[in-house]
Amino acid sequence: MKKPKTRRQPRQAGVATVEFGLVALVFFTLLLSAMELGRAMYLWNTVQEVTRHAARDAAITDFTDTAAMNAVRWNAVFRTSAGPLMAAGEITDASVAISYLNANLDPVDTSTTCPSLNISTCLSDPSNSSCIRFVQAQICQPGSGQTSACVPVNYSPMVGLFSMLGIPIPTSTVVMPAESLGFRPSASPC
Repeated sequence: MKKPKTRRQPRQAGVATVEFGLVALVFFTLLLSAMELGRAMYLWNTVQEVTRHAARDAAITDFTDTAAMNAVRWNAVFRTSAGPLMAAGEITDASVAISYLNANLDPVDTSTTCPSLNISTCLSDPSNSSCIRFVQAQICQPGSGQTSACVPVNYSPMVGLFSMLGIPIPTSTVVMPAESLGFRPSASPC
């Protein structure tokens, strides 16, 4: 008995899977790239606000009060306790470096002064190099920035596919005039 002739079907099995794989690769690469770019833009814009907020608060806070200075750093990263900036784990309260500068923008050693002593020093001799005139805030690697050079924090991508994006985040340095530095006339001098 002879077999009836059948029309041969073209081999199409699995073609849709291969096409989906190729299209999905491009689609998800573009999707993740857009998400990473959005997060990077958020971080670049937010660090400027973090340093502005830190400098503003530090200009009116007693720099000898450790708890108050911790609160300044926490508030700068929009928190009420220690931790990272939301959606940006690279930036923490420890990354916020606050330093005090004289009229020449040179760092002042705050261990030898207090707010009331600073006011009397500045009033009696405005050109004194230990007179705090400005407050500077910047984003640095924890442990750098106050007394040493500011080492920028590196951006960490959410997806390992973009590991080449580990570029430095701008330090976003903000310098503001020192105001009361937490001085209260009713408080005892240091």
